[in-house]
Amino acid sequence: NILIGKNKNKNYLAKNKQSSIIYLLKEKIQTRGGIIMKKGKVVLVGTGFVGMSMAYSMLNRGGINELVLIDIDKDKTIGEEMDLSHGLPFAPQKMVIKAGDYDECKDAQVVVITAGIAQKPGQTRLELAETNTRIMKSITKSIMASGFNGIIIVASNPVDLMTYVVSKVSGLPKNQVFGSGTVLDTARLRYLMSDYLKVSSKNIHAYIMGEHGDSSFVPWEHAYVGCKKIKDVMEDNNHPMKDLEKIHKDVINAAYEIINKKKATYYGIGMSLNRLVRAVLDNENSILTVSTYLKDGQYGQDDIYIGVPAIINSNGIRELVDLELNEEEQAKLDNSCKIIKEMRENSIDKIINE
Repeated sequence: NILIGKNKNKNYLAKNKQSSIIYLLKEKIQTRGGIIMKKGKVVLVGTGFVGMSMAYSMLNRGGINELVLIDIDKDKTIGEEMDLSHGLPFAPQKMVIKAGDYDECKDAQVVVITAGIAQKPGQTRLELAETNTRIMKSITKSIMASGFNGIIIVASNPVDLMTYVVSKVSGLPKNQVFGSGTVLDTARLRYLMSDYLKVSSKNIHAYIMGEHGDSSFVPWEHAYVGCKKIKDVMEDNNHPMKDLEKIHKDVINAAYEIINKKKATYYGIGMSLNRLVRAVLDNENSILTVSTYLKDGQYGQDDIYIGVPAIINSNGIRELVDLELNEEEQAKLDNSCKIIKEMRENSIDKIINE
C-alpha cells in the first residue's frame, strides 16, 4: 500500500510537472517558421531620445517581459540600462532590461529601429535618406544574421522610405515589416480635434494618411466623432469646415514648432511606438495608420510603403483597411507616393543593391 501510494504520488508529480512545462511553453514561447521566440521580448536598436522615450513608456505601462537595448555607443547603452532598471521597483510588473548586441534579436518577438541621424541644417531630404539608408542596411543585416523571424517596426526618418529599405534588405514577408507611418500625425490630429470640439480624443475617429511629412492628408469623409460624421458635427455646431483644414496644417507644422522650441520631438513618437509594440504583443487586431506595403493596385499603388490604416496583430500587418478616396484625396496619396519613388529611383535602390 505504501509503494502504491508512492507510485501514485510520483505519477501525480510527473503529470503536474508536464502540465507546468506545457503552460510555461505557451506563456513564454511563440514560434514562427521554426524559430522559437520569447513572448514579450522586445529589442530596441537606437538609444537616442526617441528610442529611450519608448523604453521609458514601456517601463511605466508594463506589458513587456524583456527589453534589450542596442546602440553603437556601448557605454551609453549600459548607462540607459542602469537608469531604467533603477525605476523597476516602482514599475507595474517585473521586466528584464539589459544592454545587448544583435545576437539578442534571434528570439525576440519585436525589433524596433529608431537609429539614424537627424536632418542637419542645409542638408536636403535626399541626402538624409541616403545616409540613413546605409545605416538601415547595416542594422538590418545584423538583425537578420541572428536568425530573427519576428516583427520589425521602423521609426527612422524618412520613415516610409526607411521601412522600404529594411523590408528589402531583410527579405522578411511584407506583413512582418512596417513603419510608424502617420500614427503620430494621427494622434496629433485627434488631440487637436478633441481640444477644438471638447470631446475625448478616444472618441475622435479620424486618420492622417500618406507620407509622414508635408504631403500627408486627412480623408474627412471617413472621419467620425463617436458614430457621427465629422461634417455633420461641424454643421450642427456652426463650425466652418475650414477650421478642420487649419487643424491639419497645425498637425503638419507641429514637429517644426516643437523642434524650434526644444530642438527635437520624442515623447509623442515614443508613446506611439509603445502603442504599436503592444498591438503586436497582445495580438490586438487594432486599426492604426502605419507605413504599410501596397501592391497590385492597392490604393492605386504598387511596391511602396506608405501610411494607410491597417489591422495589426501578432503577425504584423493582418490586412489593409481599404477606404474609398475622393479624387482630391487620391491625388494627394499619389503625390506622396511619387515623392518617395523619386527618391528611391535617384539613389536609394542603388545603395540597397551595392
